[in-house]
Amino acid sequence: MKLEQPELPLLFSETVVPDIFFAEYLSQMPSSSVKVYLYIIFLSKYKKDIKLNDLSKKLALPLKDINDSITYLESNDLIIRKTTGYVVANLQEQVLNKLYKPNLTISAEKVADVAKNKERAKVIEHINNAYFQGIMGPSWYNDIDLWFTKYNFDDQVMIALFDYCFKRSALHKKYVQTVAEAWGNNKIQTWNDLDLYYQKQEKLVKIKKSIAKKLGKQSLTQYEEAYIEKWVIDFGYDLNIIEIALKRSVFKSNPTFEYFNNIITNWHDRNLKTPDEILAFIEQRNKQNKETKKLEKQVAKASFDQRQYDNLAFLYANQGNSPMGFPDNSNYNESKISASLYSNIEGDINV
Repeated sequence: MKLEQPELPLLFSETVVPDIFFAEYLSQMPSSSVKVYLYIIFLSKYKKDIKLNDLSKKLALPLKDINDSITYLESNDLIIRKTTGYVVANLQEQVLNKLYKPNLTISAEKVADVAKNKERAKVIEHINNAYFQGIMGPSWYNDIDLWFTKYNFDDQVMIALFDYCFKRSALHKKYVQTVAEAWGNNKIQTWNDLDLYYQKQEKLVKIKKSIAKKLGKQSLTQYEEAYIEKWVIDFGYDLNIIEIALKRSVFKSNPTFEYFNNIITNWHDRNLKTPDEILAFIEQRNKQNKETKKLEKQVAKASFDQRQYDNLAFLYANQGNSPMGFPDNSNYNESKISASLYSNIEGDINV
């Protein structure tokens, strides 16, 4: 792999590692990629050929990390592939090309935005001094302007965005963009919106901890937390309602969050919004179940009695259809009974 470094145009200042690298790329770059990039710059100065295996040994990095780093550097345009190897990219020129946009005319809308842009400039200057020590990379300016436009953040929300990421030691573009998108999806535009969002998030954290404690869990999985967020954020249920579902699992072995979700989703689909409405629904359902079981018992008993009667009738049929068990001979029966009665009567007269 042959490494080369192009001659720098006179327009740009010459440094071994461009300052723009520290302002734009360093915070987002994996540590192994930083080592590989710096060493490539060092070798390219002398136009040295080096194999990836040798690079792995020199930097004491696994070969996989070397390959991943080369892929990262190429995909982020820090190095450019050639048939013979790679060329170290001119970062200043790249950033300048991204930032430079010819503007031959100015529209009425642009004129109207001048005052707003002045206010935004003050916000950006504050962000630069407060969170970047006055050396914020040039591409941040375009990103901040984009977030202002795309999410309609006011000045306080934009400053809060950078303050949030700075306090979490995550002041790099991907993370800031992720947080900005999350706030935008939650309709946060003003400081009041952000304050209400924080209150909801704080409430959500407390509910998650309480549910985990009630279920005897040290922690919740990402999927379990997603269920809780659905119940709290999408359905608008608080812990009082969720706890009703949790209590219904007392006699169920190893209840899952899917089991709880089926119960709570059923309540939501029935437009039940308060604990009283849900308890009334459960009581009504239990009453209906009791009545259903009672009716089932009555039906079962009636069916049993009918079977007993059918069996008795079947027995009679087998014995000649005679209720007394006599043979089926009506003349014989009638004559025998008549003779008996006559004998009794005759005896009475004789007495």
